Amino acid sequence: MFSDEDYDGFAFIQDITCKMNDKAGIPDNWILLDSQSTVDVFKNKKLLKNICDAKEALSLHFNAGIAMVNKIRDQLGYGTVWFYEDGIANILALSNVEKKYQVTYDSTAYDCFEVHKADSTKRVFKPSKKGLFYLSVNNDIALVTTVEDNINKYTVREHSYAKDAPELQNIS
Repeated sequence: MFSDEDYDGFAFIQDITCKMNDKAGIPDNWILLDSQSTVDVFKNKKLLKNICDAKEALSLHFNAGIAMVNKIRDQLGYGTVWFYEDGIANILALSNVEKKYQVTYDSTAYDCFEVHKADSTKRVFKPSKKGLFYLSVNNDIALVTTVEDNINKYTVREHSYAKDAPELQNIS
């Protein structure tokens, strides 16, 4: 039987079915929050800074085989992640994110994961049409505060009320 120690340094990534003209089907500016991965791995170097060689290589396991990853980088506002340019997505392992931030999920009301930062802002990972939970970011900003993120300080219900308020004021 496997134990938790058997999975150190591994990421389990599912292949995504996609059209041939759609490379991997996952936009480069998406960060996925993945409950099956055990390490944080990014492919878009525009979301990262300070590339350097890792002291030890990572054996990255996925459906198509094993890749050796030997580069690490800093992800703005998050910390160190593995860098694998040939990957199909930018992935944060839910288990690692939970070690740094409070993470909440409510499948009934909002169907999204909310990552709560110390400054009271939230990063909202919404489900894609295929069920992948993602955060869409600019190429130079990721887990730092953006104008769009100010919306995330409020619940979905509060944001909905604010959007509807101007219409309600015009009702006589």
